[in-house]
Amino acid sequence: MTTLTNITLKVWRQDGPGQQGRFETHQIPEISDEASFLEMLDILNERLIEENKEAIVFDHDCREGICGTCSLMIDGQAHGPEKATATCQLHMRTFESGAEIVIEPFRATAFPIIKDLMVDRAPFDRIIESGGFITAPTGGAPDANLIPIPKPVADSAMDNAECIGCGACVAACPNGAASLFTSAKIAHLNLLPQGQAERFKRTEAMVETMEEYFGSCTNHGECSSACPKEISIDSIALMNADYLKSKIKNRKALSRR
Repeated sequence: MTTLTNITLKVWRQDGPGQQGRFETHQIPEISDEASFLEMLDILNERLIEENKEAIVFDHDCREGICGTCSLMIDGQAHGPEKATATCQLHMRTFESGAEIVIEPFRATAFPIIKDLMVDRAPFDRIIESGGFITAPTGGAPDANLIPIPKPVADSAMDNAECIGCGACVAACPNGAASLFTSAKIAHLNLLPQGQAERFKRTEAMVETMEEYFGSCTNHGECSSACPKEISIDSIALMNADYLKSKIKNRKALSRR
């Protein structure tokens, strides 16, 4: 274990959604390189509270790279410089003594700032509410392997199910698009037999809800690079194909009524 010294933090502070924001500079005289990035912020907040100052507001929960709430821009990168790493998994050993670190909230029109480093990601909830589930009755749990699923399909569904909804894809995208998030949530259901009954209804609803809040995808690929779970942009291609099919299949279903 080594100790980092003289870390300078430039932290975005903003009192509320309609308030003017500003950067605030703080010094961290020394900290263990084994401390996580969020632990470093905890230490800073403890000091601010002792000085009768307002603590820095930031989102956090599980601190195990599962919940997706630790949404921070660190030196201009979503979740920081380490690939396939959420902010809570980022350790101070990534930086060097004397480093200046700029910390901001995710920057996207669809994610308005609540306060300081916390943003409102409710549009993600609207997308899930529109179709990110299975309502078709499937009965009791079948025996294992009763429904044959090719391993590549099962693997792809599991890879997409890893999405933690952190919003890094949106923050990294020049257009503020949510195609990677939406396609991952669609794919992990659409690839499996249980999701087939509502496949095209689900796709149409989720894509059109996404388009109400977010920008359009133009295949920059920044989303996949920033994703802490490294979800492939192949999922976007699958979503686009299913969306085109849905516009035909869903209209045919309506015409039969």
